[in-house]
Amino acid sequence: MMKVAVDAMGGDYAPREIVAGSVAAAEELGVEVLLVGPEPVLRQELGRFRLRSRRITVVDAPELVAMDEDLLSIRHKRQSSIIAGTQLLKRGQAEAFISMGNTAAVTFISRKVLGSLEGIDKPALALLVPTQKGVSLLIDVGASANCQPYHLVQFALMGSVFMETALGRPNPTVALISIGEERNKGNTLIINAHQELQRSPLNFIGNVEGKDLFRGVADVIVSDGFTGNVTLKVSEGVIETIAAMAKKEIGGNLLARIGFLFLRKQLKKIYKKVDYSEYGGAHLLGVKGICIIGHGRSDRKAVKNAIRLGQKIAAEKIQEKIQDKMQKFVQACEGVKG
Repeated sequence: MMKVAVDAMGGDYAPREIVAGSVAAAEELGVEVLLVGPEPVLRQELGRFRLRSRRITVVDAPELVAMDEDLLSIRHKRQSSIIAGTQLLKRGQAEAFISMGNTAAVTFISRKVLGSLEGIDKPALALLVPTQKGVSLLIDVGASANCQPYHLVQFALMGSVFMETALGRPNPTVALISIGEERNKGNTLIINAHQELQRSPLNFIGNVEGKDLFRGVADVIVSDGFTGNVTLKVSEGVIETIAAMAKKEIGGNLLARIGFLFLRKQLKKIYKKVDYSEYGGAHLLGVKGICIIGHGRSDRKAVKNAIRLGQKIAAEKIQEKIQDKMQKFVQACEGVKG
């Protein structure tokens, strides 16, 4: 049976929602969940459930990493749930590691414990986002905020391999997010990255603007982690605000309420496509292991879906396929770094 390690103390609603989502995953997805965190706390939370299976194992990790904790203090917490979870993955005792916790901490520790893929200097969080044409991969959405041009080339490379391997898209198109479509638009990082992507063997189609994110103009959209994370959070905020405003308008208008009854089913389908909890989390590409980092506000549904994502990647051996193809791509991209 597949085993997935879960950081039970990561996220704004830990450990309650993390434990609840893990229990749901264990009972519905047929995976064994290794809940990592302070054992007394997790035993107490598990006591709230009538477990129908024995697919939950508690792994004691008494130290906590706060959502806003800096990397200097994290280095000294050798018994944290993040370190314990990644060590389970490295030792082969789990096939994936899931955390809704401090993104910087999970990224730093995953890279240190698991190691980086050959030819990759920085890891990147890759998230499938819904578009008018299906899905696109946005990379990076928060793992590496400070980048050089060759880092963005590496992100594009990893994203291309992921889309080809996981979604079966041959020669996926790659775009660079900027403030304009022209090659000379953007800051120094973007302008130089544009030049290097043009010289790479990737199927680079040029710059795109933020408004193009959900239009499906490219299979892979590349960004540094700072810009990508801001883009993602703004998108989430707009969606939530529009939903709240629509609810307010509908509640005060009889005709709107009647119209909503006819459209409710279709609106639910649309909201489901853009609801981050449906996707569970982002795949941390560039490290030697399957690591999924979820939203800090994740509830039990998002946790269960993050575990589902890790299970899928492990079952389909996507990580191994990515590593194999990465070696060939890195060789083809030699000379791009600099």
